[in-house]
Amino acid sequence: MACSSSATWSMASLRSALPSAPSRPPSNQLPISASYNTSSKPRRLSLAVRSSKPLLPQYSGLSALCPVLSSFPTGLEKGFDSLFKIIDNGGRIFAMRHGRRVPKLNRPPDQRRALLRGLTTQLLKHGRIKTTRARASAVRKYVDKMITLAKEGSLHKRRQALGFIYEKQIVHALFAEVPDRYGERNGGYTRIIRTLPRRGDNAPMAYIELV
Repeated sequence: MACSSSATWSMASLRSALPSAPSRPPSNQLPISASYNTSSKPRRLSLAVRSSKPLLPQYSGLSALCPVLSSFPTGLEKGFDSLFKIIDNGGRIFAMRHGRRVPKLNRPPDQRRALLRGLTTQLLKHGRIKTTRARASAVRKYVDKMITLAKEGSLHKRRQALGFIYEKQIVHALFAEVPDRYGERNGGYTRIIRTLPRRGDNAPMAYIELV
């Protein structure tokens, strides 16, 4: 069968004859929208980047947003502070926790808390105990906190102290004696006195006592 020379075809005519089915781009490619020019001029492919979603799933936790993965425009002209997330109450989230080291005391968290509770109970009971310097420095702020709770003297503060100190009688005695003993003092309720190292492992020792 012969084909007439007057019948010409083009890519535009073939494309118009095919059924149109919308195709979604794969998740690992850039979302683009392509439009072809069907005129007699050379075809041009126009790309439009959708800025409604980020190009790649980005981590928006405690780290600064990456300008490459953020939606356009990046906002770098406003300064480096614009790269940090702003939470609802107006605070600013930073990436790392420099200077917030917790004394581990060679214990897991639950055993470390039990050790500090026991040292606090014994110090408030006897007024002076002997322990290592690291433990004395770590337990100091908890003893000061218990005394501060006793100075306020409310029922809520008493229940907070009962949840931390092991012996109930010490809590009631603490709330009864602290207002008269430390009423004029604002902080600094304990004193650490260094002593000789421990025999055996040569651990640095110290006395911690109530002022």
